[in-house]
Amino acid sequence: MGKSASGKDRIYSILSNREDLKLKKMVLYTTRPIRAGEENGKEYFFTDEHQLDAFRNSGKLIESRSYNTVHGVWTYFTADDGQIRPDGADYLGIGTLESYKKMKGYYGESRVCPIYIQVEDGERLQRALLREKQQEDPKYAELCRRFLADQDDFSEEKIQEADIPVRFENDDLDRCVEKIIKYIKSTT
Repeated sequence: MGKSASGKDRIYSILSNREDLKLKKMVLYTTRPIRAGEENGKEYFFTDEHQLDAFRNSGKLIESRSYNTVHGVWTYFTADDGQIRPDGADYLGIGTLESYKKMKGYYGESRVCPIYIQVEDGERLQRALLREKQQEDPKYAELCRRFLADQDDFSEEKIQEADIPVRFENDDLDRCVEKIIKYIKSTT
C-alpha cells in the first residue's frame, strides 16, 4: 500500500512473479474505467455497481472505498470471492490503510502483513504526470484530486493508527524490492 504513483503496481508485479516467494495474487475490484495497458483480472477486476451490490447483499464484501472523482464515483473493493483460501498459502494484494485495517479485522491481525511503499511527494507527482500523459485520454484533474486526497488518506497520523511497523522508500526500485523480499521472507 502507499500513495498514488508510489510504485505499488510495479512492485506488486515484480513480487507476484517471483517464484521463490510463492505468493498468490489477490486481485481487488474497481468500478473505475480500465486504463491503457491494464488487463481485467490482472491489476483489478473491472466491474460495476451491480457486482458490488451483489457482494454486499451476500455478506461477502470485506471492504470498499468510494471516491468522488472528477469523472464520477469510483469504488475500489475487496470481496470474499474464493481467491483467498485457508490452505496455508501466502497472498499479495494492493490496498489502502483503510482496506488493510478491514482485512486485519476480517482475516485476523496475525494473517495480514503490511508492506507500505513511500516516495517523496515531488517525485511521486512527476511519476503520476508521466503515467497520465501515456493515457489515450489523460485525466489531469483526477490526477490532482488523487494527489491531494492521498495527503489525508495516508497522513502520518493514519499510518500510525494502522500500526505499520516498517516502511519501504521507493527511490530505487531494485533496492526497494530487495528490501521488501527480505522482509517477506522474514515474516513467512
